[in-house]
This record gives sequence, C-alpha cells and structure tokens, in this order.
Amino acid sequence: MTLSPETLAALAEADLDAAYVTALSTSAVEEDLAGGVDVTSVATVPADLIGTASFTARGKGIVAGVPVAMTVLDVVGDVEHLSRVTDGTPVATGDTVLEVRGSVRALLTAERSALNLLCHLSGVATLTRQWADAVAGTDARIRDTRKTTPGIRLLEKYAVRCGGGVNHRMALSDAALVKDNHVVAAGGVAAAFDAVRREFPDLEVEVECDTVAQVREVVDAGADLVLLDNMSLEDMRSAVDLCRAAGVMTEASGGLRLDNARAVAETGVDFLAVGALTHSAPVLDLGVDLRLGA
Repeated sequence: MTLSPETLAALAEADLDAAYVTALSTSAVEEDLAGGVDVTSVATVPADLIGTASFTARGKGIVAGVPVAMTVLDVVGDVEHLSRVTDGTPVATGDTVLEVRGSVRALLTAERSALNLLCHLSGVATLTRQWADAVAGTDARIRDTRKTTPGIRLLEKYAVRCGGGVNHRMALSDAALVKDNHVVAAGGVAAAFDAVRREFPDLEVEVECDTVAQVREVVDAGADLVLLDNMSLEDMRSAVDLCRAAGVMTEASGGLRLDNARAVAETGVDFLAVGALTHSAPVLDLGVDLRLGA
C-alpha cells in the first residue's frame, strides 16, 4: 500500500509522521474487517461502481485529523483526493471537510474508521478552542495532560494544537512531574524534587503543590515549574506572586471548568492543565454523503 501524493503532502503539512499514521490507520481498518471482508458492501455494491464521498460537517467546530482520514482511505483502496480543508479550520453545518472519488466498495469500507478518527480529533480541537477562547486576552495558555487514549496520544495532542492549545510532555521520559504520590514515597516535596534533580539533572522538573507553603519550599529548592493543584483563587494568586518573583512558571490544575477558566487565568498562571481536552471531548459530528458516478 502506497499513500497518495496528496495524503503525503497533507501529513507533511500537519507535521505528522506518515509511518505512524499509516500503521494506526491500517490497524483501525483491520480491526473493522476482523480478517474478513465488508460483507454488506461486497453483497450490495458492484465491484466496478465509482462514486464521490463528501465528508460533511453536521455541526459547528474545529477540524482536526483530515490527513488521518485520507490515510485510512488510502489504506482501503485507490482513491482520488479532490479537496480538503486544512486542520484547525472552523467549519459550520453543511461545510465539506474532505471530498474523494473512488470505488464505492472501498469508500464504504473505509467510512467508519475514517470518521471515528476524524470526528474524535475534531472534537478535541473544538473543545480546546472553547477553552482557548475562554482565556483569550490573558497571558495564560491551555495545556493538555497525559489523560489520553492509549495508542493515539500523538494524534490527540496534535488535535489540541489544532484547537489553539499547547502540549505538556508527550511521555514520562520527557520531563519530571512530581505529584503527591511521589512526595509520599520520597518523604516530602523538597526531598522528591532533590531526588529527581540528582538523578536527571538536565530535565525540567515540575512539582505539584496544594498549599502556598509547599510552593515556597519548592521554589526555594529550584523547581522549574509549579503545578498549583486545587487551590483557591486567593492562594493561587499568592503562589503566582511567589513563583514570578523567582522566575518560576506556574500551572493551574484541578477543579477547572469553562465557566471559571477566565478567573483562574486572571490569577497570572502561565498554563491551565485540562485533562478533559482529551479524555472527555464530545465528538464533532461529521457524516459522509455519497454520490454515484465518475
């Protein structure tokens, strides 16, 4: 199976690894077929029937994952990519996101796998944009977490960027994040920080704190970034003042909602950590409209 030049160009434009997306798309299609064939399409659709499939928005949102859907289509059959929108584009009901022509059997076989990925990633991008809009005009940025779907973390974090958010670490090895259970195991906040710094001196170290006293302790110890966990707005402002004076960045976490995002951002934090971007995003509703004939 060879990806079309149009798909390769779309993946490159999105800075997505073609081998990774191809392997994921192939796995999705194989899961759907389960070693067999699309029995309904084989039975009802002539093998030589050609058609055009339009992936169309059924609601308003931000698109993400078009190059992924294109890859799924290439995995299933030889299709001609007619048009597409760029990921990160706002769409409204009725807008065409992607249009392709090819074997109707192939288009119908690929439809669900392509839509599953496209709708989910677009949902992540749409929710992220809502959060980004909620804090617009402040210096705070919306950041994701590792609360992602196993196997598609790279794509979900890509969708966050499409929606105007920024990424936290991709993996446990990228940076250190000292959380409450690490603190318990190490015997204290400062002790946990010191242990990480000794073992991995070149890595950024972020430390979770739930009191201003803990913030003062880790700032004095030399933390790069402090995670302010479930703090009141008053405590958050005090923590931000402490950190800012020391040149330490801050990230709010816990109890965050769209309706309080702006108030949190206005405390001066650098980031809002929002796990819901990836673990609770509603899908953006998209469907496929089929027209027969070349």
